[in-house]
Amino acid sequence: MPAENHYIQLDAWIDAHFDEEVAFLQQLVRVPTDTPPGDNAPHADKTAELLAAWGFAAEKYPVPAAEVRAHGMQSITNLIVRRRYGAGGKTIALNAHGDVVPPGEGWTHDPYGGEIVEGKLYGRAAAVSKSDFATYSFAVRALEAVARPQRGAVELHFTYDEEFGGELGPGWLLRQGLTQPDLMMAAGFSYEVVVAHNGCLQLEVTLHGKMAHAAVPDTGVDALQGAVAIMNALYAENARYRQITSQVPGITHPYLNIGRIEGGTHTNVVPGKVVLKLDRRMIPEEDPAKVEAQLRALIESTVQRYNAERGYDSAGGDALRVGIERLLLARAMTPLPGNAPLVQALQKHGAAVFGEPIPAKGTPLYTDVRLYVARGIPGVIYGAGPRSVLESHAKRADERLALQDLRRATKVVARALCDLLA
Repeated sequence: MPAENHYIQLDAWIDAHFDEEVAFLQQLVRVPTDTPPGDNAPHADKTAELLAAWGFAAEKYPVPAAEVRAHGMQSITNLIVRRRYGAGGKTIALNAHGDVVPPGEGWTHDPYGGEIVEGKLYGRAAAVSKSDFATYSFAVRALEAVARPQRGAVELHFTYDEEFGGELGPGWLLRQGLTQPDLMMAAGFSYEVVVAHNGCLQLEVTLHGKMAHAAVPDTGVDALQGAVAIMNALYAENARYRQITSQVPGITHPYLNIGRIEGGTHTNVVPGKVVLKLDRRMIPEEDPAKVEAQLRALIESTVQRYNAERGYDSAGGDALRVGIERLLLARAMTPLPGNAPLVQALQKHGAAVFGEPIPAKGTPLYTDVRLYVARGIPGVIYGAGPRSVLESHAKRADERLALQDLRRATKVVARALCDLLA
């Protein structure tokens, strides 16, 4: 094991360079990466430029434009920084994503300002997960400055497709054979090591009715009324889902959310088309194929009942019709046996630096880690941030990061790498 003074030296280096780390994060927050629209290549270019100032050469891997557009985005350039320390040993990948949801309304701070108020840095992605571009980069810099390993390697994976599922981020790098680490860590929060997470199924439900003048509604088929029937049926499922509980600490039960509704043409026109987009979170114990089949059957039976109750003639075309398209299937992450060294190192140093136990548990989120784990690469989730998504304001107004969490998480990651590569 590394000598205790290595930990002291790592901590001291991080403290001495912490203002630089904060400034690095501020520059990353100030380059928008809203997805949609998903024009993320400029942020990758800025990141590579900042890394180059320390001698960290970032390999740029632009995803072909046609693939990016097919996924509803404009540009993606993924980055890999490879730091090799000697023959043999393990390669440990550290992955953080730069793409984020748009800021939305209600901010009291500039979402792209990187403003610091009372020890917190505000901005979209300040907590999730541009913060861990900084955590991981400065942990590796500290490691190389005071406790450079004699073997093994670290790779920084900075990717740009987490919000749409990760297939053009880590998934794309792995499919192209550009990386195959032995262990990996992905962006997370400071007070727990996440070893499992939910899966996610997203569906787009399109309802086709028949437009009509609002003065004579019976001459049309109201797609919005049909959508209401479907939404009521879907939301009713949440009561049933509460009876389906997970055995993974930190994960409770499945949940369904309808996140977007589009439809109609004018206030005086019976809506002829309505589109719903729904998100179904799946606990690790669920079978994604069965979950999708059950949802499809529920939607289709609801449409059939809606038509029957109104006497609509499906054969004649004057009836509500439905189309269902899968947008995303992100499978749950379950622990691989090989993740034990990662978990133990992070828990050990987390407890020492934060002064409290750091539990290993699951999360109801879904992440890119599942893509590594699916290829047999043991992974965990750990990084800079508070105790909960709610506390961080991630995906809400005034997202923020306590700088003390950034400082301490950087020390934990640096110490853990020191152990794992010793």
